Amino acid sequence: MDIPSTAYTDSLRLSVAPMMDWTDRHCRFFHRLLAPGARLYTEMVHANAVIHGDRERLLGFDPVEQPLALQLGGSDPALLAQAARIAADWGYDEINLNCGCPSDRVQAGRFGACLMREPALVAECVAAMVAAVAVPVTVKCRLGVDEDKDYGQFAAFVDMQVAAGSAMVVVHARNAWLKGLSPKENREIPPLKYDWAYRLKAERPGLPVVLNGGIATVEAAQAHRQHVDGVMLGRAAYHDPYLLHLLEAAQTGAPVRSRTELLLQMQPYVEQWLGRGLALKHISRHLLGLYAGQPGGRAFRQVLSEGAHRPGAGWELVQAAIAVTGEGRDPG
Repeated sequence: MDIPSTAYTDSLRLSVAPMMDWTDRHCRFFHRLLAPGARLYTEMVHANAVIHGDRERLLGFDPVEQPLALQLGGSDPALLAQAARIAADWGYDEINLNCGCPSDRVQAGRFGACLMREPALVAECVAAMVAAVAVPVTVKCRLGVDEDKDYGQFAAFVDMQVAAGSAMVVVHARNAWLKGLSPKENREIPPLKYDWAYRLKAERPGLPVVLNGGIATVEAAQAHRQHVDGVMLGRAAYHDPYLLHLLEAAQTGAPVRSRTELLLQMQPYVEQWLGRGLALKHISRHLLGLYAGQPGGRAFRQVLSEGAHRPGAGWELVQAAIAVTGEGRDPG
């Protein structure tokens, strides 16, 4: 395996979870402006789609998004290896295997969280990808599925993947319920057991462990960092993206910049994509939460939401949305 870059290695401390319909390339570009050192992840892409689909649409990214990982779905070792090779050729810094998604559609395709029932198969997949690429291969998993309550079973699953070559594990510290709960409910109802991730790291000090699930404040993230190598933010990073900026600043000592100052950096990117014929709504939807909880935050969201779908909507709409917040250039 190639030696990962320092930027990639350092980015372990803070990452943004792969989220379907959310973490597309425009979202990731915005998150990169907020958190220059974070590790970003794509939406989950099935191996078959990588092999047979529109690769520019599925895999295309701006180099500024790096360090960037592609999350793959699938359970066929040969297909995953082929998809990983394609992704590595596109320049991705990491290939991550999804063993945590609980949706019915994913289960029907025999991938996602149901793979925690088949640790040996997952290990075959990991080994095949490791053999195919020089970049790190990693696994994102749950604690178990349905009524699993055995820490030893969870730890054995992780150990098998590490033995197969997984360079790191991301632990979404909840079980996944394969029947009876929607994907949204699966992110909220099964109880969080952070202590399982803490224990995993304590017992395997050499294994990089990243914790995911329910992390919504700088204080919580920093507390978790006392026990694991990194934290992965999901919905909180999307609905309150400024949290990413505050957390990166807390972790690195970088100066805190205002929301408006950060957002203004998006102008060249937005205008470039508008010039290529993209509608503003495809980018602006990722910006809606930037002023969450702030005076004018609701008005900012309203201006963007109501105007971005209109033909010809451009950067001036973003400027109008900024104007209703009343925020100057002072931090916060």
